[in-house]
Amino acid sequence: MAATYFRRVGSVRPSHLMFTTGVGAIVDLPNFSVLVRGLDDWNHSAVPDWEPIAEPRLLAAVRRLLNDKSVKELRPAPWIDGTDKQPNGPAAKIGVPITPFPGWLRCTVCDELAPLDGSVFEFENSKPRKPHEARFFHKSCTRKKLAKPMAVAARFVLACTAGHLDDFPYRHFVHHGGACPNASHPRLRMDDRGGNLGANVEIRCVPCGARRNMKEVLGPRGAEKLPRCRGRWAHLGNFEAGMCAGELKLLVLGASNQWFAQTLSALAVPRTGAGELRTKVEQHWAALEGVPGAAMLPYLRTVVPVLREFARWSDDQLWTAIERHRKAPKGDEEETGYPDLHTPEWEIFSAGELPPATDDFTLRRDPDGVPGELKEVYADVIQAERLREVRALVGFTRLDAPDPMDPDLVRRAPLAKASVGWVPASEVRGEGIFLRLPEDLLADWERRVADTESMQAHREAYGRFRRSRYSGRVSGAFEPMRHWPGERYIALHTLSHLLIRTIALECGYSSASLSERIYAGRPDDPRSGILIYTAVPDAEGTLGGLVSLAEHDALVRLTRRALSDALHCSSDPLCAERLPHDMEEFLHGAACHVCLFVSETTCERGNRFLDRRFVVPIDLPALALFLELP
Repeated sequence: MAATYFRRVGSVRPSHLMFTTGVGAIVDLPNFSVLVRGLDDWNHSAVPDWEPIAEPRLLAAVRRLLNDKSVKELRPAPWIDGTDKQPNGPAAKIGVPITPFPGWLRCTVCDELAPLDGSVFEFENSKPRKPHEARFFHKSCTRKKLAKPMAVAARFVLACTAGHLDDFPYRHFVHHGGACPNASHPRLRMDDRGGNLGANVEIRCVPCGARRNMKEVLGPRGAEKLPRCRGRWAHLGNFEAGMCAGELKLLVLGASNQWFAQTLSALAVPRTGAGELRTKVEQHWAALEGVPGAAMLPYLRTVVPVLREFARWSDDQLWTAIERHRKAPKGDEEETGYPDLHTPEWEIFSAGELPPATDDFTLRRDPDGVPGELKEVYADVIQAERLREVRALVGFTRLDAPDPMDPDLVRRAPLAKASVGWVPASEVRGEGIFLRLPEDLLADWERRVADTESMQAHREAYGRFRRSRYSGRVSGAFEPMRHWPGERYIALHTLSHLLIRTIALECGYSSASLSERIYAGRPDDPRSGILIYTAVPDAEGTLGGLVSLAEHDALVRLTRRALSDALHCSSDPLCAERLPHDMEEFLHGAACHVCLFVSETTCERGNRFLDRRFVVPIDLPALALFLELP
C-alpha cells in the first residue's frame, strides 16, 4: 500500500478480538475484507505505560493448555486514545495489524478478476477521519463509468480442518489444473449469474476463452475436485512444513464457520483461605518478583504504577507477603490435563463464609436467606456486587467449533509462528447473581431421568455429534461419550437460559450483555450452581441492576415468571415434542429461538444441552425437575 495513504482502516471492540474477529479471522470492512495477522506482528512498544493483565490462575491455565511455560503475560490489544482529536496522530498508527484477504479482487464494473499484486488494483485511503471509506479500485477498467471503479474481494476461499486458510486457485481451476496455453498470467473474469439454487459464478479466461462454473466444486461431490491443502497459515505469512492431511472445504466469504475462537476465562476469585494482600501479590507478581528488598519499596512506590494497589499496607507487610509468595510451592503449573478454572470459583461461592470484599470480588448473602416461597427451588442465593472476568485467546479453529471441555476434539491453529511469551486477553468488570440448587432435589431427579428414552436420545445425539466432526473424520475415531456433560448439566443449563431470557424481558438487560457459568461438576463431585453475570465493558454491567434482582420480591417474581413461561412456547407442539433422533446431531430437545436460545456470546456451550421437559412438566411430568411450580 502506498505510503501516502493513512494506515488506519477501521476499528473493532476488544471483545470482538476475543470472540468474533481475532487472530486469523477475516474481518469484513465496508469496502473490502482483511485478515488479522499473527502475534509476531503485534507491537506494544509504541503504547505508553501499558501493563499486562494480572490474573495468575488464568495464566497458569493458558500455560497448561498450550504446554508452553514461556508464556509470561496476558496482554490487551495495542491501542491508545486520541484518534478522534488527531485522526493522523500517533494513536492512528497503533493497533492490531491486518492484511487484505482474500488476495484476489473483482472489479465491480468490468468483472475483472486478478490477484492483489499492484498490477491491476490500487488502494486509496486519503481521509483520516473516514477510515471506513478506504477501498481498492480498478485503475485500468475498460468500462469506466466511474473515475475509480471499486474492486471488492473475490467470493471464495479455501479452509481445512487443520486451521489452514488459502486463496482459491482461480487460474488452475478454470484450466482444470493446467495452465493457459496463450499467456503465463492470463486475465480472468468472474461472472456472477445469480440463481436460487446456490452460487452460479462462472470464471472465464480472456486469452484462451476457457470457462468453468464454481458450482462444480460446491457440495459434497464438489469437494473431491478441490486440490490438496497447501498448509498455508495466511495469518502468519508462511506454510506448515510437510503435506497437510486436513480435509479442504470451499467457503464463501463471510461464512460463519471460517473462524471459531478458543478461549479460556476465569473470575478473579481469591484463593480459599487467602487474604486480600496475598491475592494481590499473586496477581501482580510479574511486577514484584524482582524487588530486591524492603528498603527499595518506598522508592518503587513512586515509580511503579502497580504498587498503588498496595497503598493500604506498610512496606514491612508488603515485603513479608512477597517473601511468602516467593517461597511458596508453585504446584499449579505442574498440573496436567485440561485446566479446571471452575473449581476454585465453586469453592468460593459454595463456602459457608464469604471471603472479604475486594475491588475485584465482592459477595453478599442476604441475612434472611432464601425467600420462603423459593425454598424448594434454591438452597442459596448470593449477590455478586463486584466481579472481574479475564478472558484469554489461546488459539482458533476452522470449520468445527472447539469443545470447551475437550481441547483435542478439533485441531487448534497457532496464534504465532513461535512462542512470543504472551497471549491476547481482555478484562471486564460487572456484577451477578449466584444461585445454588438443593443437592437432594437434583440427585433425586437424576435418578428418575437417567434411564428414560428422552435422556438416552440426548446421549445418542452427543455421540453422533462427536463422530461427525470434520476433524474427527480426518484424525480418527473419538470416544463417543467422552466429556458428556451429564444430565445435571442439561437441567442447570436450561434453568439458566430461562432466567437470562426473563431478566432480558423484565428488567431491561439485553441478553447479549449477560453471561453464564454452570457449575455441574462430575458424578464423583456433584455441584449445583448457576452464575448469571454481566460481562460487557461498559456501564450497563456495573450499575447494580442485576444484583438487585436477587432481593426477595424481585427474585420470587423472576423465578415464577421464568418457570411459568417455560411451560409454553409459541412453536409448540413442534418445540415441546422435539428430541434428537438417528441421523440428527443437534444437541437440544424442547428448545428453540422462541423459548430458550440466547446469543452465542451469552451461552457457554453454544445453545446446546437445552431441554424444557427436564425442568418443567410439558409432556411427561415425571421428567421435570420441578414437578410443582413455586
